[in-house]
Amino acid sequence: MKIKQLLSYIDTLPFSLKTSFLIFIISGGMICIIILSQISIYALKSDFDILFEKRTKPLTKLEVIKDAYKINIYDTLYEVQNGNIDTSQAKDVIVLGQQLITKNWNEYINNSQSNEFEPTFITKYIKKIFSFKNPAHENLILQENIIQNINKKIKHLNSHIHAIETYLKMNNLSTKNEHLNHVYSEINSINIYITNLINYDLNVAIDEKRDTEKVFNVLTMILNFSIIFVFLSSIILSVFLINNVKKLHIVLEDTVDEKTKELQQLNKNLEKKIKFEVANNRKKDLIMFQQARLASLGEMIANIAHQWRQPLGSIMVIIQSFQLKTQLGKLSPEFVEKKVEDAMLLANNMSHTLDDFQNFFKPNKGKTFFSLKACIKDSFELSHYILEKEKITFSLNLEEDTQIYGFYNELSHVFLNIISNSKDALSVKHEKQRLIEIVVKKLNNKVKINIYDNGGGIPKEILPKIFEPYYTTKYKSNGTGIGLYMSKQIIEKHMNGSISCKNTFYKIDKNEFENCTLFTIIIPLYAKEKDAK
Repeated sequence: MKIKQLLSYIDTLPFSLKTSFLIFIISGGMICIIILSQISIYALKSDFDILFEKRTKPLTKLEVIKDAYKINIYDTLYEVQNGNIDTSQAKDVIVLGQQLITKNWNEYINNSQSNEFEPTFITKYIKKIFSFKNPAHENLILQENIIQNINKKIKHLNSHIHAIETYLKMNNLSTKNEHLNHVYSEINSINIYITNLINYDLNVAIDEKRDTEKVFNVLTMILNFSIIFVFLSSIILSVFLINNVKKLHIVLEDTVDEKTKELQQLNKNLEKKIKFEVANNRKKDLIMFQQARLASLGEMIANIAHQWRQPLGSIMVIIQSFQLKTQLGKLSPEFVEKKVEDAMLLANNMSHTLDDFQNFFKPNKGKTFFSLKACIKDSFELSHYILEKEKITFSLNLEEDTQIYGFYNELSHVFLNIISNSKDALSVKHEKQRLIEIVVKKLNNKVKINIYDNGGGIPKEILPKIFEPYYTTKYKSNGTGIGLYMSKQIIEKHMNGSISCKNTFYKIDKNEFENCTLFTIIIPLYAKEKDAK
């Protein structure tokens, strides 16, 4: 029952949580395995170092002591006894042997009393966990007894060796041999004790090796069980995850099928709506273009009326002169011919004015190369009457003429829109000088057109919206709010350029103005491949 509850609880867990849990189990298991393996290797290596390095040194010292007793003392006394060497030579050899014995024995005692033979902390901790006994502590009393006996024997033997010269000079041969045999017996006794001590140290080393092997076997078993546990846990969790993924996949497939059908239906409806909205937007664009044309048309008609007023007045004067000359009887053919020529010249100028405005409103059939300077001058010429009426001075700063590939009339329309906005701003300002300046510069394969006016700038809250359609700060009777929007569409879509606006500090005609409006137009100089074709 508990297992079923656990399984049902696992089924309710999110997929990401299950995956994270699996990764955690596998990673934790592997980390534990690595740590345990490192502990095992370290403990094993440390114990082997204790067995083969630390235990070897004391045994070597004990062997040196045995050799010194056997060779330096026992054999020397035997050679003196047989008359092979004299007493003085034997004394030197025996003293040297005693020095070797004393040195090595003291070193062995110091090493045995220190903690040099103690097992490492890790080994002792593991032995404590698994209840392994330490044979070194159990046999410590035996070791101390052997050392005490050896010390006694060494002291007793040293007393006999100090008197060895006296023994050697004895005339009684039996007494002499008795004393020497007693020395031989003490030497053999010491060697036996030393042999027992060596056997003790070897037994301790063997016991430590056996414990180390037990620790290693136990740790190896734990590592194997850990690996098996992690492996089985991974398999079980993987099976659960796969089953959950299959269930989730089936549910998602059904959900996706339903949503796909809904999306297909929605796409059909959207296609119809998009076609309908696109058609409406095209109609709106056409209407907006037409409104922009009509708005410009009103200003153009005022320019035509102004430009025609003076030549019409002159023609009326010519007609009146004919009437006056006729009444006075002074009408001559020469006078008639001259006045007709004057009237024809005025009529031709009026016709050229109509041609200029007709060309402005005539749609371009395709892109052509044209002079930027001529386009700017023609645009200001069309606005000449309006600028003159508002006492606005225009200046053009152009180092050299530039050929542009695009729509002449549309770019002229952009200039007229900007001029109209500048005129509206300047007309309400009480400035002594009302100025508009255009600065044209080449930038690699582009041309940059800066249009400045000192109309006081555009309010910050309005500036981001000036290129939006139907946005205007004028009265409805004076503006439609589509002039700058259409200008942006023409520059970006038809001329592949960009247009922007900001307020700036600028110096116009040697006069500094704090708040000036700056329109910046950037247009490519050359046609793209698709346009050139």
